[in-house]
Amino acid sequence: MGNRVTRGDFEWVYTEQPHTQRRKEILAKYPEIKTLMGPDPHLKWIVSGMVFVQFLACYLVKDLPWKWVFFWAYAFGGCINHSLTLAIHDISHNVAFGNKQARWNRWFAIFANLPVGVPYSASFKKYHIDHHRYLGGDNLDVDIPTDFEGWFFCTPLRKLLWLFLQPLFYSLRPLYVNPKAITQMEIFNALVQFSIDLIIYSLWGLKPIIYLIAGTILCMGIHPISGHFIAEHYMFLKGYETYSYYGPLNWLTFNVGYHMEHHDFPSIPGCRLPMVKKIAAEYYDNLPHHQSWIRVLWDFVFDDTIGPYSRVKRLCKLAKES
Repeated sequence: MGNRVTRGDFEWVYTEQPHTQRRKEILAKYPEIKTLMGPDPHLKWIVSGMVFVQFLACYLVKDLPWKWVFFWAYAFGGCINHSLTLAIHDISHNVAFGNKQARWNRWFAIFANLPVGVPYSASFKKYHIDHHRYLGGDNLDVDIPTDFEGWFFCTPLRKLLWLFLQPLFYSLRPLYVNPKAITQMEIFNALVQFSIDLIIYSLWGLKPIIYLIAGTILCMGIHPISGHFIAEHYMFLKGYETYSYYGPLNWLTFNVGYHMEHHDFPSIPGCRLPMVKKIAAEYYDNLPHHQSWIRVLWDFVFDDTIGPYSRVKRLCKLAKES
């Protein structure tokens, strides 16, 4: 990883992110990987089915007791909503309709956003570009916790609380670390989202709205699927800043576990990332990776050497906008 200097408790490095060089090497050796780039023709149908399942669930929970509303929000609806946020992640890379139909991808992301209950897709797109372009970039990559988070959430109980509050930090941190002007697409996202919320409320009452939003919050906090938030870039082994996970939960999360492969080739849809690993196996098989997202959460809470500070940071120069 090159020379390292400790500043605070983050792992500061003064080298470029590893994905750029690895991408060049893999494409030079395996140019056929370029054929994996491009839209996933099945994504739009899978996502549409998930959205309509959640709308059906809204109808089914409208008369349930509150305890069952929250149970199904955590056990079922939240899993779908978390999966939809990861579909939105894929769609943000234009893999639903391709790069030539960027506007269609933005609109479809807003459609995928509907069961989440709160507007999310447009803001995510705006900041996720920086996460790839400036991985670990100080004040640029808003995926990295703030100094306060690293300093305060340092004991097992506090780290458990941090995981529970992760949706709050995930949504508010960008406004503090790297605030950006609100875009027209964000306004459109909010208007569409709240209009659908109002329609659901007028048809079936408050319980379906709580079912959707509670599911989103609960399953982005302490939940097996949410282990990917920690697994992806928290430094479980010194010198490695991105990790993959090859377990069965990838079936529910559009292969977001193939995270080293994704950062190497962000324009390849999740459904084809296993092919990247298969073709360029020697580049990935010997890299550290996770076996279980549940184990990731457990270790994060109870291992004193891991916490919100366990991230690689670097200084990045702003790229010129084309």
